[in-house]
Amino acid sequence: MIRFENVTKRFRGTSKPALSNVDFEVLRGEFVFLVGASGSGKSSCLRLILREETPSEGRVVVLGRDLRTLSNRKVPYFRRHVGAVFQDFRLLPTKTVFQNVAFTLQVIGSSRAFIQQAVPEVLALVGLAGKEKRFPHELSGGEQQRVAIARALANRPQILLADEPTGNLDPATSVDIMQLLARINAGGTTVVMATHEAGFVDQMQRRVIELRHGEMVRDERHGGYGDTSAIPSLAPEPERGAAAVAALTAVLELHREIVETGSVEPESVDAAVEAAASAAPPEVVDSVIQEQMSSATDAAPADAGPAPAEAPPAAPSPELPQEPAGEKPTQTEAAPAPSQTSPIPVVDALELDVAELGLADRLGLGETDPDDEVGPTS
Repeated sequence: MIRFENVTKRFRGTSKPALSNVDFEVLRGEFVFLVGASGSGKSSCLRLILREETPSEGRVVVLGRDLRTLSNRKVPYFRRHVGAVFQDFRLLPTKTVFQNVAFTLQVIGSSRAFIQQAVPEVLALVGLAGKEKRFPHELSGGEQQRVAIARALANRPQILLADEPTGNLDPATSVDIMQLLARINAGGTTVVMATHEAGFVDQMQRRVIELRHGEMVRDERHGGYGDTSAIPSLAPEPERGAAAVAALTAVLELHREIVETGSVEPESVDAAVEAAASAAPPEVVDSVIQEQMSSATDAAPADAGPAPAEAPPAAPSPELPQEPAGEKPTQTEAAPAPSQTSPIPVVDALELDVAELGLADRLGLGETDPDDEVGPTS
């Protein structure tokens, strides 16, 4: 069907050839992927097959014809056997779906009866039955590409060339187009497709021809896209200095809220910690949070809120005498709060009422004269 014999293609004004000694053969009914980086020569191969270009050296033989010796007058007749689909759909915006597909048949002089029969058949093949009267702007991107494929298949060509047919489509629509091309190939049409979609190539396991800088480096019958390790990742490298600043900023916002309001919601703490952790390494987050929370507790104002009724029991110190069991220390003898930062307690309404009572009321001594003062106990 298609044969490249040591083909070299040079374009005017360039020192390096677009293709250099490319040699391969595509058999009837094959599905072949042309893969490689941009500028590797994939599109040049398709243009040579379509006879838009002629080789500088070597021969390109398609359907038994040497395209270098094919006269320009016979090129339109030759292209009736080769369909082409491109990344930009190239539809006529002022014509309906039916008219876009029928246009190529009208150009080659097909009869009206053949057009009326062939167009609905090919539209049904690509899944566009019932949309014959739609205009291109009324279709989605995937539907427009299906119209382009239907137009390429309207004359029932033996070869279908596809140059990045899924380049402008979303992933789900791209899968539908690839399945459509696979069905077309199963019907006997030879498909040659240039693509960058590594996932489709790896999944379909068809023949793969890889080009690199205009040279053919691989021809594999059931291959994949190839080595993708050289493709750079889109994820940026984290910058440690910027991450630490982001973590410190998040925790300082929490510190400011504690100082101003005297309390903070648990959700705010979680959000600040999460923001800091996502931007900074764990060790940076831990050190900054411990330092800022400690300073925030020391800097809280005295009237920020009533203290809890009773402090949690602390471990006894060997230098201080322990209180006898069953006795409660008075306010003047209460042990100082531990220096270690503890979580901010959540005091309910009952504890607030108890905290506002005097010592005598809490001890059950009844009401006293407002002028009386309770002195320190012995």
